[in-house]
Amino acid sequence: MRSLLALVTASGFLCLAGPGVAQPVGQFPFALTREGQMLGGVEGEVAFFKGLAYAAAQVGPLRWRPPQVTPESSEMRTAYEYAAPCLQPSLPNAREDCLTLNVFRPFGVDGPLPVMVFIHDGAFVNGTANDPLFDGARLAQAGLIVVTVNYRLGVLGWLTHPALSEGGSGNYGLMDQIAALHWVHDNIAAFGGDARNVTLFGSGAGATSIALLMLCGEARELFQKAILQSLPGRVRLRSRQEAEAWGLQFVATLGQDGADLRTIAAAPLLAAQRKLLAKSPHGFAPVIDGGLVAEDIAAGFAAGHQSRIPLIVGSNDDETGFDSEPEIAEAMASSGAAPEQLYPDLTRPSLAARFYTDKVFSEPVRLLARLHAAIGAPTYRYRFAYVPEARRANPEGGHGRELQFIFGAEGVPGAGILSRRDREVASRMRGYWINFAKSGDPNGPDLPRWDAAAGSDRLLLIANDRIASGDDPFAERLDRFADESRK
Repeated sequence: MRSLLALVTASGFLCLAGPGVAQPVGQFPFALTREGQMLGGVEGEVAFFKGLAYAAAQVGPLRWRPPQVTPESSEMRTAYEYAAPCLQPSLPNAREDCLTLNVFRPFGVDGPLPVMVFIHDGAFVNGTANDPLFDGARLAQAGLIVVTVNYRLGVLGWLTHPALSEGGSGNYGLMDQIAALHWVHDNIAAFGGDARNVTLFGSGAGATSIALLMLCGEARELFQKAILQSLPGRVRLRSRQEAEAWGLQFVATLGQDGADLRTIAAAPLLAAQRKLLAKSPHGFAPVIDGGLVAEDIAAGFAAGHQSRIPLIVGSNDDETGFDSEPEIAEAMASSGAAPEQLYPDLTRPSLAARFYTDKVFSEPVRLLARLHAAIGAPTYRYRFAYVPEARRANPEGGHGRELQFIFGAEGVPGAGILSRRDREVASRMRGYWINFAKSGDPNGPDLPRWDAAAGSDRLLLIANDRIASGDDPFAERLDRFADESRK
């Protein structure tokens, strides 16, 4: 049932297109998958298929269970619009029935093409693959298939509770990501993609997920390369016992003793989640369950348990954001180092941001790069320090800033209009990601050389004035954080 992408004449299907979808006259992109015949849309040179279900709706009796496969079908379905985001307080149109993904591909280009699968950020409680910032068209124009994935969030994605132990642990969001990768493996040929050349990429929570998938035997054969952006690599995951205690606290906050958790409406669940997250922002996240997740990321990489695949790993020069104040305070309070000695030239606000960035992101990223290179896998490390020209007078937080440059989005929420110089930097950075997805090596003839990280502290610095490989200028400072972590 896995046919290659076909073109269907418009005469039979024109009525299905609907308003507002740009289509070339006489042609629609069409793909035959296990779940049915998918009719997509076209904008410019890119075909898109949005809102494709990769698992059954996890509602009612399927809530807090591993994702279930969708039934086979021969029906024709249109895929012109995004489906609903996964349930979260910040998006009014979000709902539980959300296990969908979106596919972007160059229109009229024969495959098999390399595949990039994006896992979004949002601290495991927010976010969606449907964000206009993550439109895969610019990447797809370079001859790639781009897949963006929605997965369960917050209490619905990560609740661990003794009453829900059948069929798995509380890592339902991670199970969803694995189910999406199985869908890609089984169906991507229908869109012209190569299931043997899949690269995962993501930032923050997305990068954490990918690192855990690199350590997960169940996912090992489903992707061949990975890009970890802004990964808090030393993060300590909760044990199953700690997660169950948190789950019991959630049920107590819910205040519905004796009720079947799978029958409670979504609104009370989100209200209880909001109360608990006010106390602990990272209460709903992956846990060490002894199954999908056996160890912390740093420990797993140190033991060499990760997939031996090509890896890009890096962070931003400023990893703060609008919601990072509690994390900054926690990082500074828990450290034995004296920030003023590490950064004698910085004032207090800048000092706090730099301290947090180096402790939580820069040093752990360097550690994972060293550990991955040590097992003989191609490893490329970067630091993104570029600030769009229009924002340099007031840079604000930098966490996730690189995403606009990779996806090439402009004029959408979270992504302003870029200058000519901004676009040059974006084109080069996107070029590295594209080359890596195609071959496992980010280098290309029109790009500054990116040295591998093997055996050294080499990294690619993407700064306002240059893009170049070199020795890490922060090495001595990061050494002190590393020494502190070993105590």
